[in-house]
Amino acid sequence: MQNHNLGASPASAHSARQLEQRLRETLKPGKLEVLDESADHAGHVGANGTGFGTHFRVRISSPLFTGKTRVACHRLVYDSLQVFIAQGVHAIAIETESPPPIPNLN
Repeated sequence: MQNHNLGASPASAHSARQLEQRLRETLKPGKLEVLDESADHAGHVGANGTGFGTHFRVRISSPLFTGKTRVACHRLVYDSLQVFIAQGVHAIAIETESPPPIPNLN
């Protein structure tokens, strides 16, 4: 039987908190939610057998997204989390939104 556990080893699994901290530092989000959905992917390629640290969902709004396409916003998130991807994070589902425009007070 072939082993398809290609994700992070349990010792190197990352937490949603670590990803959240990195995104707060790099993208200064107004809204941010990072969910570890690894347990939902147990047995799939990229899972590490622990049920955490390999599959995440990021919901984020950042002023840096203003005027950018969805693809450009996703690229900013991926670029911010590259160190985690290089260390075994297998999947990141990203939901972005630009902050609402500042109302004109004139």
